[in-house]
Amino acid sequence: MDVVVTGRHIEVSDRFREHAAEKLSRLEKHDHRIQRVAVEVSHEKNPRQIERAVKVELTAFSKGPVIRAEAASEDKMAALDLALDKMAAQMRKAADRRRVHRGRHTPVSVAEALAGVQAPEPDTDAEEVTERQVGPITVTGDGPLVVREKSHEATPMTLDQALYEMELVGHDFYLFVDKESERPSVVYRRRGYDYGVITLDVSE
Repeated sequence: MDVVVTGRHIEVSDRFREHAAEKLSRLEKHDHRIQRVAVEVSHEKNPRQIERAVKVELTAFSKGPVIRAEAASEDKMAALDLALDKMAAQMRKAADRRRVHRGRHTPVSVAEALAGVQAPEPDTDAEEVTERQVGPITVTGDGPLVVREKSHEATPMTLDQALYEMELVGHDFYLFVDKESERPSVVYRRRGYDYGVITLDVSE
């Protein structure tokens, strides 16, 4: 397994590179298919962020899906340990989910989960709110908004594969194209090992 370490606004010593390679080699016991792990170390210059001054981002490339984890701390070593723990936990959770979930049940759909739930009555006495444009998005009210756009190639996959990849990236949801229906879909975590699925019916 190759380990590639890069620094952004921070100097990375040979000692840290050797330490990272030794630590990350332990990931192979969780996923023997890992071929390369990219380690990016960055430094936050804001003095008020001293406790999270150094951030370490890990990206593991294997014959399976890409796995990511990140953490921040006062120094490189501590941030690396935190990020490594997160990545190992994601790998264990994904493996456990595959054993528990496969063949047991189908995730509950949004329609089933919301069956019998009445929609709230509109509040006719609500105060008038203003709208503003933030990039391509119309924002109602004056609350804070962080806009971040990402674009990914969509390879059609099964529901089980989407669940597996969601666990590996450590998110509470995963957007994918369903291999059977060819529709855009989102799988999301509800509680424990229960999941929900939202599927878009694209009109012509």
